Amino acid sequence: MDTILVVDDEAGILHSFKKILGRYDYAVITASSGEEAVEAVKKERPQLVIMDVNMPGMDGLETLRKLRSVCPSLTVIIMTAFSTSEKAITAMKSGAYDYITKPVDNAQLISLVEKAIAAGKMNMPVSFEGEAEEGDMIIGRSAVMIEIFKKIGQIAESDVTVLLRGETGTGKELVARAVYQHSKRLNSPFLPVNCAAIPEDLLESELFGHERGAFTGADTRKMGKFEQCDGGTMFLDEIGDMPLSLQAKMLRVLQDGFVRRLGGSELIKTDVRTIAATNRDIEALMKAGKFREDLYWRLNVVNINVPPLRERKADLEDLVLYFIRKFNREFGKGVTGISPEILDVFNKYDWPGNVREMKNVIQRGMVLCPGNYLSAKDCEWLPQAKFSGQAADIERALSGAADEIMRRGGADVYREAVSGFERILVRKALELSNNNQVLAARLLGISRNTLREKNGPDKKDRET
Repeated sequence: MDTILVVDDEAGILHSFKKILGRYDYAVITASSGEEAVEAVKKERPQLVIMDVNMPGMDGLETLRKLRSVCPSLTVIIMTAFSTSEKAITAMKSGAYDYITKPVDNAQLISLVEKAIAAGKMNMPVSFEGEAEEGDMIIGRSAVMIEIFKKIGQIAESDVTVLLRGETGTGKELVARAVYQHSKRLNSPFLPVNCAAIPEDLLESELFGHERGAFTGADTRKMGKFEQCDGGTMFLDEIGDMPLSLQAKMLRVLQDGFVRRLGGSELIKTDVRTIAATNRDIEALMKAGKFREDLYWRLNVVNINVPPLRERKADLEDLVLYFIRKFNREFGKGVTGISPEILDVFNKYDWPGNVREMKNVIQRGMVLCPGNYLSAKDCEWLPQAKFSGQAADIERALSGAADEIMRRGGADVYREAVSGFERILVRKALELSNNNQVLAARLLGISRNTLREKNGPDKKDRET
């Protein structure tokens, strides 16, 4: 049973809310002041707080800040007597989930409470088979992330197709997993497929399966991902990179739920919810004839834009502390915080690699950190890399090398220069990641297969 804390200095309001919410099987506790609310949250750990913004003594805004310090993921709905209350607007900016005006409409209240509790659970730890790329939690209390939590709560239990848009490393798979975690398909498979990581000539077989003898090397029948995921949820990552030749087949599967194995004639019925993601400009791909418009509209029933880290800097400190706690557990460390100097650098940096880049930076710093605080020395590359994501800075840094290469000349000058620089980048990424190919590929923004190709077939770097 979900517990709700109602905070108001008027006894009649508390009694009314307790009566209304109790009819819907919520456990309701009450507090008549901000101070009582803070103590109640510490003791009872409610899933939701509904609180008046205007109270004597410690008002709703100050109480909200204290509640956030006690429980950063707590979901709070603010009540106000005026829909245009400046305090209510400020509360929303401070991380409140939503606000309602008095007198409260019962139907509106129950609907909002259901959505708020569902959205609040998005910020709770979840576990899956394998590790999600950005960790096990969606961290964020910025306004843009609160809106994403709301939308997840609204769509999770339906079977609508979802299209996630956003830059590489923003956490699109985490959003997909959160939708799955709170859906009716929770006890069925969650199957991620990266459409860009599987070679084009194998992707069709991976998705739809094949019969024995369908092509050279097909020695046995193979079930495709759609058959394996029957009853569950499939996450099609990098859908914008799906070959045009496969898009028509994908459209048919999404429309009628039947797949046909390569080399086979039997239609196989599957029941799969599809969540797709892309960092590509799908509209531009459609104009260029590289992505089917009918498939786009079939995928884009619900659209969620996952913002880049530079647009949600309000979440940055929470993310840093979350990753410190995560790597404390993994590495057996006792780091308790981060120095103000490096936190200032973090806030000024644009994070072109987004949350994934931050995770790798914190991981690297935690390995090197000898004390209780993560310092600039532990992440010494950051001040120099502050603006390294800017294309103009990269061009300036390479300008001198280009002059020297052109001076020397040669028949294959372009190929040799490009391949040489690729080798340097790959070696540096492997060095920084302690020869961990997964991390090195993420640092470079390429797939692990591409990293292997660039590193050469004779390299034996450790994979973890």
